[in-house]
Amino acid sequence: MDQHVQRLVWGEHPTGTAGIREMCSIGDEFGAKHVFFVDLCATLGQQADMLEAVRWLGQQGQDVQLHAHPETLPKSFWVDHGLDHRPALMNEYKDQRRAEFVFRHFGKLISDVTGKPILAHRAGSFRWNALTIRALQAVGIPLSFNQSMRAALLKRCPTGQPDCLPYAWSNGTIEVPVTERFSPGVSDAKPDRWSSLTYPESSYFQYGSRPTTFWKDPLWSLPKVSVVLMHSWSLLDLDENGHFHYTNDRLLEGYRLFLQRVVKDYDVITTADFLDLQARGKIRLSRTVNLEQVETQV
Repeated sequence: MDQHVQRLVWGEHPTGTAGIREMCSIGDEFGAKHVFFVDLCATLGQQADMLEAVRWLGQQGQDVQLHAHPETLPKSFWVDHGLDHRPALMNEYKDQRRAEFVFRHFGKLISDVTGKPILAHRAGSFRWNALTIRALQAVGIPLSFNQSMRAALLKRCPTGQPDCLPYAWSNGTIEVPVTERFSPGVSDAKPDRWSSLTYPESSYFQYGSRPTTFWKDPLWSLPKVSVVLMHSWSLLDLDENGHFHYTNDRLLEGYRLFLQRVVKDYDVITTADFLDLQARGKIRLSRTVNLEQVETQV
């Protein structure tokens, strides 16, 4: 844990480096800025190091937004702030005040460094409920990047919307779902599932060459607004012990090819761009979902 930021954020290893610097550099080759959802909860013991990464990202013109795994915070943290440490998981929160505290406290730490307001939140493991959506509105965060069919099926949130299109909650919060695809199962061993659009390779979005038209042009069937999931360690490999480490530039070069393909068909936008385009009618919300109906499912 002492080297978490160095190894998994900056991607610095004895054999080479592949982390946020390299990711941003590749993006800059194609005029694309990333949206980095930063979690300051799980790295509480290295908060100064994480905030230095936030500072660097802001200086590079990247879009830094709020991610939060409050279940990783020690009991002493909650006691110091006069709050109960239970329940640990955000999708089980019953007290909106506690959710608002998480958003305000950690959002302010990021904003104080970047000089920009927090516009979007992604919950740790996509754990959310109606109360957390109301808390986002209460603290002035307009965008929720939380809705996921996979998370709903795993009982991490109360509901999912299978078309992956942006929509409005009835309290005004805008939801930008994870881009996912339904994969029908062929047997009990391979049941039905939802797969997320990710880099590096996944069963949803392959990057190697295949002899079919679909895989030569895999963007053709994706929604107009699509969300690609990555982590700061996505350019690293897993070793036999389940630890990420640098092996070579294979994933880094793959990401360059991936972005080259993406920018042919998509504009890569920030959260501020999204809000501007939506306000000008360039991005249309598909519907309004009643938040009260979700509350009954909590």
